[in-house]
Amino acid sequence: MSNQVKYDRNIPFNNLPLLPPPDDSVITIDILKALNKANKALAELKGLAKKLPNQAMLVNTIALREAKASTEIENIFTTDDELYKSLTLSSSELKGNAKEVLFYRQALWTGIKSIEKNKLIDSEVIIKIYREIKQVNDGIRPSQTETVIKKRGRGLLDGTVVYTPPRGVEIINEKLKNLFDYINDDDTYDYDPLIKLAISHYQFEAIHPFRDGNGRTGRILSILLMIQKGLLEFPILYLSAFIINEKDDYYSLLNAVTTQNNWKGWINYILKAIEETSIYTISKIEEIDKLFSNTLELISNKLPHIRKETVELLFEQPYISPRKLMDNNIKSLNTAKKYLNQMEELGILSSTKIGKEIVYLNIDLYNLLSEV
Repeated sequence: MSNQVKYDRNIPFNNLPLLPPPDDSVITIDILKALNKANKALAELKGLAKKLPNQAMLVNTIALREAKASTEIENIFTTDDELYKSLTLSSSELKGNAKEVLFYRQALWTGIKSIEKNKLIDSEVIIKIYREIKQVNDGIRPSQTETVIKKRGRGLLDGTVVYTPPRGVEIINEKLKNLFDYINDDDTYDYDPLIKLAISHYQFEAIHPFRDGNGRTGRILSILLMIQKGLLEFPILYLSAFIINEKDDYYSLLNAVTTQNNWKGWINYILKAIEETSIYTISKIEEIDKLFSNTLELISNKLPHIRKETVELLFEQPYISPRKLMDNNIKSLNTAKKYLNQMEELGILSSTKIGKEIVYLNIDLYNLLSEV
């Protein structure tokens, strides 16, 4: 019997099936094996993060990598140097693609604060995220907006329609309500959280509720689900880099769910992404933590007047300005400049001028984060 779904890519997919998909489509031996590996790697990552003296120190650093990778999937490119330098600027000074990346990171934190407060993921949360990403005030795309997904790339088929999402505010809201019921209600929908993550990621992209920014909003949704379900305490696992490396598979497997009801291939792809990204992130966190310990030891020996809290600020992002070093312990801009210059003399930092301001690069952290 064919799994082919009755679907015309040029007509709005208003008959997009509601969740959950049939159990025999998502509970197979292969999926259960992949699920076990993904959960094991993710649990190891969570455990490692708990042992760190300051988990929050790493969150911004790793989240920034995700923001950059996620926007690259949308063909919004920025160099590491442009991005990190832009962190020292005020929002009114931000320009170009670096601005898009930082809007993504702001949207991530908007979503995290929302679910920490209300414990639920719903339309209100994703609309906030979308508005932050796109810097707009609208919401669910209206009926007159004839959104279609076109093939990207080169050749004669470039620009052809590959998918037309559901159209009509009422239909979109119905699909979203079902999606969020599926995510939030663990009694009615008693599935492993990672299975929910894979299925909900597809469903959100298939609903495609906004005029633009759906991919980035959907990737943040996956991060929020992991935090909501207690799989992670902090947003330190991001799938965008994996998706970039396996981009063709990502789009073809999304399409295979729509056209062939092939949930197995899609779910296995996401579980593999979670497993491999967890292993990669464990390695990256260990490297950052080792670098921090070595840097702290050097500063403690050579510059004992500089506190641990100050050193931690150097690891929140690669570039730092004197004014961002100021806190309850460093109240003078001149003192902040003095400390940064002293650390530059030790070879920890390297100064450069951006506009009228001197900023300082944590050289080894920058190099570590720039590694693929």
